[in-house]
Amino acid sequence: MTALSGLRKIFAVVSVVGLSVACTQAVQHSSDINEPVTQGAPPTMRLISQAQYLQTVDAIFGEDIVTKVRFAPVYRTEGLVAIGATTSVMTPGALEPIEESARAIARQVVSSKYREHLFSCKLTSADLRDDECARGFLGNVGRLLYRRPLTQNELEGAVETAGASVGAAGDFYYGLSVALARMLVSRQFLYINETAEPDPERPGKWRLDSYSKASRLSFFLWNAAPDSALLTAAEAGELNTRKGLTRQVERMLASPRLEYGVRAFFSDMLVLEGFNVLAKDPIIYPVFSSKVVSQAQEQLLRTIVNHLLAKNGDYRDLFVTRSTSMTRDLAAVYGLSVPAKLNQWVSYEFPEGSARGGLITQVGFLAKYSHPGRASATQRGRGLRETLLCQRVPDPPPDIDFSLFEDPAGEFRTARERLSAHSTNPVCAGCHKLTDPIGLVMESFDGAGQFRETEGGVELDTSGAFDGVAVSDAVDLGKALRDNPAVISCLVSRLYGYSTARKFDLADREILEYLMIRFRDGGYRFPDFLRTITTSKAFYAVKLPVPDGVKLASHDHQ
Repeated sequence: MTALSGLRKIFAVVSVVGLSVACTQAVQHSSDINEPVTQGAPPTMRLISQAQYLQTVDAIFGEDIVTKVRFAPVYRTEGLVAIGATTSVMTPGALEPIEESARAIARQVVSSKYREHLFSCKLTSADLRDDECARGFLGNVGRLLYRRPLTQNELEGAVETAGASVGAAGDFYYGLSVALARMLVSRQFLYINETAEPDPERPGKWRLDSYSKASRLSFFLWNAAPDSALLTAAEAGELNTRKGLTRQVERMLASPRLEYGVRAFFSDMLVLEGFNVLAKDPIIYPVFSSKVVSQAQEQLLRTIVNHLLAKNGDYRDLFVTRSTSMTRDLAAVYGLSVPAKLNQWVSYEFPEGSARGGLITQVGFLAKYSHPGRASATQRGRGLRETLLCQRVPDPPPDIDFSLFEDPAGEFRTARERLSAHSTNPVCAGCHKLTDPIGLVMESFDGAGQFRETEGGVELDTSGAFDGVAVSDAVDLGKALRDNPAVISCLVSRLYGYSTARKFDLADREILEYLMIRFRDGGYRFPDFLRTITTSKAFYAVKLPVPDGVKLASHDHQ
């Protein structure tokens, strides 16, 4: 890809975002605006995530069950793992650790420690098969794992598996564990397979069936499979009524489990899996330990959850808030003295006049978008544009000379000097004009996110500009970011794509504009916005044709 073609793509995205924002701002009174009609997209089939697997197992069997599982990485599509999961396949190599985990979970579930809580039937002998008891347990557990009632064939097949294994081992509970382990590696559990059915209110049209609605709702809000109450509502047809759907949405928004859903979305949007490979040179940054890596990620999420859920704050204020959480290890990186025990989190507020304010001044963001041994204005500028503004910045051409940056004894002592020389290359200049002016504003923080005033003995100049707005430092940049309309349009498009597991196109422009208006009118409060999305018709809209591998509802499980 040439730099010019890459820039054209960026400006195309900016144009669409700008159009959406312009339309949003043109509406003065939106209380009478009705949700636009949308045709939706074909039902999806996507791989369950590792976090969804773990949280589902915890919810069904209890948090005391030790669950160790490792999923293969999923490639991002349109900036989100959630969309990439729709094209991800489970290879034999990737399935092997999941099978091992399934057997370990099943053994724990049927152990004497948990039997009394998970089994309602009483065995006459643990040495013999008891199909009736197996049928009750596997039917109840299977309903939660498959997110719908088992078909008769599925249930009887599981019962037979359990019974046959009892005969081989002479242990009813062992047989049950074999059947349960098979469920935990089944396609019905590992893939979220949506189904469609004819819509009785719109002849010739289709809708998601109730169980698919329940799954879409639960994986979005709780990042886990539906609980029994939601499945019962689906079975009764309540999710097909406005009143019934609203009742379930309100119940789920009021649950502490909402935090799991919020964490999952922002982990995806902010590409937090990058912390899995984040490391710093221990000689240059001795305080940046492996514990700091995990705590820096957690600090970002705690700040987001506390601001959006606990305080019900304005989303835009995430970029200027001085409130966060702190540990003793993180405090060392921040240069603070925080009275905290080892690994204990405490609330912390950066003082007025501090160089810290908002997510982009936290160690997590600054260290993530840096090199192992030095800061990177380009990476920080790119990270901000791609994750917070949804603007794609092309990768550098393969033949670029980076010697200006790699030579510590070079004539250029600061990143600003080096980038000024680097930008004389016409192949690079276009993209660097997008990233460097905002990245250099964050140069008062080194590669580990520690504050500094000089580099190479030279006092740092952190002045710059962000989309036409002059800024003097990172706190100033956060204020400009807060007031940039693209921040809202990016969040709306990412959240809508994440919730439906599909990329949006121009056909979705009206629903995105509608959602932005509702978000604005609600004071940019996140829980209210989640309510808007999950009670909208667009969230559940579906159309044909159905892609290969996705079936229409046969209703043999209803």
